[in-house]
Amino acid sequence: MDDDAELTQRLRAGDEQAFTALVRRYHDPMLRLACSFVPSLAVAEEVVQDTWMGVLRGLSGFEGRSSFRTWLFRILVNRARTAGARERRSAAVGGSGPAVDGARFGSTGSWSAPPEHWTEAIDDRLQAGKLADRIRSAIGELPPRQREVITLRDVEGMSSSEVCLVLDISEGNQRVLLHRGRSRVRQVLETEFGRLP
Repeated sequence: MDDDAELTQRLRAGDEQAFTALVRRYHDPMLRLACSFVPSLAVAEEVVQDTWMGVLRGLSGFEGRSSFRTWLFRILVNRARTAGARERRSAAVGGSGPAVDGARFGSTGSWSAPPEHWTEAIDDRLQAGKLADRIRSAIGELPPRQREVITLRDVEGMSSSEVCLVLDISEGNQRVLLHRGRSRVRQVLETEFGRLP
């Protein structure tokens, strides 16, 4: 598989197959991320197309100070935010309360009772499929910034520093959003499937 730097060079030289390879590689992750910003799949698909147009227009200005993937996702996030704001003139604001009940922690901040293991109990593929579906929907129910961070970190596998660059947030903010998002998803799963590890 060609690496992004090689494909980028080939694309700059006018190689259409390099563009096709990049689209194949990044279309699905881009669509998943765009869906976390906009209210429908149709709008997300428009954002992805618009992002690729932006890539083609801006490729000559790409200096390689970040990876192609980071640059690409940064363009996508900017376009998705614009489209999301346009599509939802009034966004619902999530509660500012704690993501997890404080009674579950001791005075030192550690768990008052360690979570129980649950993965061994899920041996049926149907049950695992239900769990995966519920995780996806729980992520979709998160406040936008938490959803964006979890999508990039836990679904797309980006590093903390890449997420900070793509979303233009500080490392501390990224950690807080990730923790709160993961905690909310965990709480939903515990409510439906029992205590988690």
